[in-house]
Amino acid sequence: MKSTGETLNIEEKVFAIADQFDHQGKIVQIKPFGNGNINDTFLVDLDGQTQTSFILQRINHQVFKNPAAVMGNMVRVTTHIKQKLQRQPLERPWLMPEVILTKNNQDHWDSGTGEFWRAISFIAGSESFDILTDPAQAKEVGTALGIFHQLLSDLSPSQLVDTLPGFHHTPIYLQQYQRALAQNPKLTGSLGPEINHCQRVIKTWLDQCGVLETAKAQGQLPLRLMHGDPKVNNILFDRQSGKAVSVIDLDTTKPGLIHYDLGDCLRSGCNLLGEETENWSAVEFDLDLCRAILEGYLPQCQHFLTAADYDYLCPAIVLISFELGLRFFTDYLNGDRYFKVKYPEHNLIRALVQFQLASHIQSQEDAIRRMIEDIRG
Repeated sequence: MKSTGETLNIEEKVFAIADQFDHQGKIVQIKPFGNGNINDTFLVDLDGQTQTSFILQRINHQVFKNPAAVMGNMVRVTTHIKQKLQRQPLERPWLMPEVILTKNNQDHWDSGTGEFWRAISFIAGSESFDILTDPAQAKEVGTALGIFHQLLSDLSPSQLVDTLPGFHHTPIYLQQYQRALAQNPKLTGSLGPEINHCQRVIKTWLDQCGVLETAKAQGQLPLRLMHGDPKVNNILFDRQSGKAVSVIDLDTTKPGLIHYDLGDCLRSGCNLLGEETENWSAVEFDLDLCRAILEGYLPQCQHFLTAADYDYLCPAIVLISFELGLRFFTDYLNGDRYFKVKYPEHNLIRALVQFQLASHIQSQEDAIRRMIEDIRG
């Protein structure tokens, strides 16, 4: 346990880092914010008249090996969207988090000791949800992701750096799992039933892992700009109107397949028990919420989606939960190096949740295909 003196030193350190950025007013307090699995995030409250708070984050450089490129991507994406909205305003309010520069006019602050910090504007009057409660809310989530893809549809993928090579590339995750399986001491003794279950599930998916990457290699699916992590709690809602007003957490925005994005959004939005449930065997994929998300998303993107894009939507929805389960299970085997955990078996339970969700999605694949065709019209 940290002593009082150590805690104060940490607080003083974060205050000093926050003051490196060009904010208005005096810092009143700083508190942990959100429940992200990768970066350390804080909400900085100010006594300013026009700026009352901002987000301060320490980028996890174990995950993001080139944090300067992450920030370069974020600046390009937010600038492009801001300029496009000035030329072509949407019919609804839409806000993007903006990068707050340091007092030396940099888009980040480097401690020189391996810590890499950035500040982002806070979208006041907004909220996010870990679990969707009704179809109207779900449709707003789909609309938000569609707007995000539509706003970036004319920005060339070549303008962004691939900051996470291999990210959302299911065959690569399978290779990482196989290496962990060969090297991991957790698997040398008797295995628990949960570990055995995960291994059995993975074996059943071996022939399906490459469906999207094969289509990309064959030229059927083009590279576009993807968000990379559009789970439902990265969609912000206006508290008063209940409408989606922003997509946040742009660290993983990079060249890729937008099919992974839609699958990830549906995976996180249609699981009524949520991603952190420990009751993994009861996890189901809700078709009503799925339809609502698709009804929000597809009309926003119909002007650039091709026939092949539509053909691979359902395989993507089926695949993405398995991919995340594979990543959680591999991280568990490797000693929890990537995802933050709250207890020793956390990543194992997360993997079980996603594998159960993948199985339930797979059992409803025909219904999802009919749903897509119906909405497509």
